[in-house]
Amino acid sequence: MSRSDTKILQFEICILQFMFTNTLNPILLSLGPITIRWYGLFLAIGVLLSVLIIVRLFKQNNLRPQNAVDLCVWLIVGGLIGARLGEVLFYEPVYFFSHPLEILFINHGGLSSHGMTIGLLVTFWIWIRRHYLTPNPSPYKGEGSWKRIADILVIPIPLLAAFIRIGNFFNSEILGKATNLSWGVKFPLTDPPLITRHPIQIYEALVAISVYCLLFTIYKKKKLSPLFTFHFFLFAYLSSRFVLEFWKADYQTSCGISVGQLLSLPFIIYSTIWFIKNAKCRMRNAK
Repeated sequence: MSRSDTKILQFEICILQFMFTNTLNPILLSLGPITIRWYGLFLAIGVLLSVLIIVRLFKQNNLRPQNAVDLCVWLIVGGLIGARLGEVLFYEPVYFFSHPLEILFINHGGLSSHGMTIGLLVTFWIWIRRHYLTPNPSPYKGEGSWKRIADILVIPIPLLAAFIRIGNFFNSEILGKATNLSWGVKFPLTDPPLITRHPIQIYEALVAISVYCLLFTIYKKKKLSPLFTFHFFLFAYLSSRFVLEFWKADYQTSCGISVGQLLSLPFIIYSTIWFIKNAKCRMRNAK
């Protein structure tokens, strides 16, 4: 082997080691007491893109964009509270109830995507009651059914989830199970034994982007039942989460499935029942 071939081989080995050994520093920038993490940056990008998409869809549907911004503020606050409470209640209740002040520090222990989903749903329900199910005047009542707005809101959520999972990869957290596959990744910053693991964060990010594209495609179709897109999001996203949980390393329960799978089941069952009922209604109307 020539000297040039040896250098090329060494370069390729270095590239492979960089790709499949995650030594990324989770801190993007430190300025005195201020620390900016990659996770926070990706979360902010995901939230900003989601708001922009919702505003654009409001405009395309002749809905007032200022109402979209107002609603997004509600959802950001409610989703963040739900995500944090989900992490506290679903994953580490013993620790957080022993250290209640830690609940306020969202950078300690992270956020729960299932908690975020519940937080968004509860916030939207409160918003509906405030603006639609009230005798008081509201700028939203002239904008048609709240169901049309619900179908719009779910579209960018998988995109936000994808950015969050990329942030998890930069944080070397939410690790996958051990694997011998060629694309396995080592996480020396949080997994000292240097086990090669499934890059489950990347799997989830790619699947979430696929769900986002499907939602957009479905939403553009005409003559769909109200809330069809909403329930498709619940089914597609939570079903994919249920399947991908089999490749995660942590949070197994005595039931033989993970906490994430247990939390996904109610959404999957509910959306499946809705689709069955909706199909029966369409069949009756077609007769």
